[in-house]
Amino acid sequence: MNFCPDPVSEPGGGPGLEAKRYCPYCGTMAERREWDGMPRRFCRRCRLPIYDNPVPAVCTVLRDDRQRVLLVRRSIAPRKGEWCLPGGFIELGETPEAAALRELREETGLTGGAARLIGLRTAPNRLYHTVLVAGFRVAAWGGTLQPGDDAMAADWFSDGALPPIAFGSHRDFIKETPPC
Repeated sequence: MNFCPDPVSEPGGGPGLEAKRYCPYCGTMAERREWDGMPRRFCRRCRLPIYDNPVPAVCTVLRDDRQRVLLVRRSIAPRKGEWCLPGGFIELGETPEAAALRELREETGLTGGAARLIGLRTAPNRLYHTVLVAGFRVAAWGGTLQPGDDAMAADWFSDGALPPIAFGSHRDFIKETPPC
């Protein structure tokens, strides 16, 4: 029996927060309790609330010398085949800036210098409920553009010729970093 959710085909997405019935630390069945003014799952054995927090992710906005924006075409779900900014999830022990530069390198082959925070957005997600996306502007970068990791293509686009962008947060970050 497969208990793994299919984030593409399930109408409501992944298992949802209500389907998480057990404490992730000790395995005891969780109960519902009021905690910090909100109903939450609570573990009687650990005597702790079980917080359901957004999953942190990053994306990067790069512009070339012609002020075109760099996009990657996704090779995996969700939104397989659609265009978005280079990005992905932050790993444990990684800073958001380091994650942004790592994802840029993995998906495009480019290495970036300093990453400057553009802003934060929350986005609904069928598997994780909510993703917290940090958008970064990378002004200094180098290398040879080569799609990799979960990108099937990478290319530069002028603002007037952008393809449909897979994620609303990415559309926002592009708008917030106009050409110079």
